[in-house]
Amino acid sequence: MGRHSLPDDPAQRSTGARPGARRRTILLASGLLLAVAGGSVVALRGDLLPFGKPCDGPSVRLGVAAAPDIAPALQAVARRAREDATRTDGRCLDVTVTPRASHEIADSFGQRPADPEFQVWIPDSRLWVDRVAAENGTPLTAAATIASSPVTLAAVPRAARALGWPGKTYDWTGLTQAATSDDGIRLGVADPARSATGLLALSRMAAAGTQDTKSGDEAGTRTSATAKLLHQRVADGDDQAVATLPRDGSGAEQGNPRRNQALLLSEQAAYTHNTSADGGADLDLFYPSDGAAQLDYPYTLVDAEELTPEQTRAASRFMTLLVESEGQHTLRAHGFRAGNGAAAPKVVEAAGGRAPQPSSAAPADPPSVKQLQALLGMWTVAVQSGPSPR
Repeated sequence: MGRHSLPDDPAQRSTGARPGARRRTILLASGLLLAVAGGSVVALRGDLLPFGKPCDGPSVRLGVAAAPDIAPALQAVARRAREDATRTDGRCLDVTVTPRASHEIADSFGQRPADPEFQVWIPDSRLWVDRVAAENGTPLTAAATIASSPVTLAAVPRAARALGWPGKTYDWTGLTQAATSDDGIRLGVADPARSATGLLALSRMAAAGTQDTKSGDEAGTRTSATAKLLHQRVADGDDQAVATLPRDGSGAEQGNPRRNQALLLSEQAAYTHNTSADGGADLDLFYPSDGAAQLDYPYTLVDAEELTPEQTRAASRFMTLLVESEGQHTLRAHGFRAGNGAAAPKVVEAAGGRAPQPSSAAPADPPSVKQLQALLGMWTVAVQSGPSPR
């Protein structure tokens, strides 16, 4: 399959395990979920909880590769585990979290065999796990969703007011039309071939276009036209997209045609921008009334068949730390929602959300793997046929 292909069979979503290994992989995933459900009871019986003793003896090491946006929160939890002498198998839990772009790891995992230096991968979206499975790459087991963040339209204040923020709300069709009209705002997006945020936003635009038209051909034409417009202001990744915003808090740069006035962006990225000391003008968020796509951060075992029992239990222990209250508090402090997508009022406010924007609306259903395949193909055509990015 091609580099950006995704599986045709939804049953392959959680793992690319080789034949004969699937039974044990399912048991491992079930064991991780039970460990979360059992939480402290399991930990206490297994001498896993901290007892105030320093970690000056042997440790169980666990390597975690994580999407750059969530890596700082995970590093904080791992650091606290060392400080609290958190234990697994009677030894100290030593977790190293390395920020790695999700698309880069998906590329490397798609080429078996792989010998990664980490046992757990936490990408920003399950779609990357799906892609590896489609390519029969490194076997992966997605065990739980530890955090989430909806995909929104984030605008600098002047552009947000021009779109009627905060009082005016839009569905995806209205938001797309308002942001891409001839007299609309300068709207940027991260490359859907490299960014889950960009691909999920494009999928919601395409789904809305399909619902609003009776003809599949008409819907496809509309989505292709939208893709070509977005490609004119595309950035390589999410951080690069944020860097296209005006840096002058006074708004003087908003007249610069090279600067975007709005982005398709996750709530968490807007939160990080708004709470940064040098982020520039705060962003205001529009939440689509017909449901936002969301990043879902799956806690994923890498080639579970090759993990030692100690590594499997260490992975379970770290996941428990992330889904328990203190770990969730740390994730919220970095701008994330819980895995079920429930809105966190303080996060919404800091990110730029304000009533009556429907920030608490239920997340949209995720796109099917076939829909994502079609969108990536269409995006490739738009890139090849459209003008160069400005």
